[in-house]
Amino acid sequence: MGASALIQGSRSLSTDYILRVQADDSVGIVAAITTFLAKRAVNIDESHDFADPETKRFFVWLRMSIPEEQNLTAFEAAFSGIADAHGLEWNLRRADEKPRTLVMASKPDHCLNDLLFRHRSGRLGVDIVGIVSNHLDAKWYADRHDLPFHHIPVTKDTKPQAEAALEELIGSSDCKLVVLARYMQVLSDTMSAKLSGRCINIHHSALPSFKGGRPYHQAYARGVKLIGATAHYVTADLDEGPIIAQETSPVDHRATPEKMIEMGRDIEARVLARAVRAHAEGRVFLSGSRTIVFD
Repeated sequence: MGASALIQGSRSLSTDYILRVQADDSVGIVAAITTFLAKRAVNIDESHDFADPETKRFFVWLRMSIPEEQNLTAFEAAFSGIADAHGLEWNLRRADEKPRTLVMASKPDHCLNDLLFRHRSGRLGVDIVGIVSNHLDAKWYADRHDLPFHHIPVTKDTKPQAEAALEELIGSSDCKLVVLARYMQVLSDTMSAKLSGRCINIHHSALPSFKGGRPYHQAYARGVKLIGATAHYVTADLDEGPIIAQETSPVDHRATPEKMIEMGRDIEARVLARAVRAHAEGRVFLSGSRTIVFD
């Protein structure tokens, strides 16, 4: 894999960049990368690496400051030599790059509201370019945040047409990430495959897991002692994609179903935002059915 197409030409380098690397695990990868950067007076501001014992793959994430006098084309060409010698798949991008993102939501609005607040505050790491919903309730949020709103109703009979409209919207908006912020429709296997690695979903994970309606009422009836939420990449297997972030909170006999719902919504919002930011900053690597996340 070559360097990101987002960085082209011979313009001078900006200050902060992110380098992502993965390869079959072998001796000398970190030494080769750091030696290369040191020779070019590149300062490493943050560094993570991990060798996955299951897949035998090695992952590196670096945030670095590159002197402005460096020529980008020459820098990339020289690093390509290092990459070829060690079989590296790599990507170089500006640290301030924010992937264009569509947020999809239904009537539950707690995750949507939280994402929009973080976006407005510059703490989400993505550029939200539109809100999509199968209901009109979310239009108020789009209007308030001066964002385009796209109403795509979905029924059992119109689902193929709705997904075709969604696919066209993703393409026309040059969207790099789709976030399902409590979007209460299941994407088809075909759509899930098309969005592989660039669609994040959030769901409750009351322990033990309760599926179907009123999950917190089921949890209350069983006397659970932990509730939580899981953010993951969307796959054809419902709620079973590679996990990016999770969080749990203890509860006891005093927690009513309503209290559990309130707590669960807070957890869902936090976990989804953490997953979106990690993806936006390139901190998430897929490793088989698992993820490597450099928080």
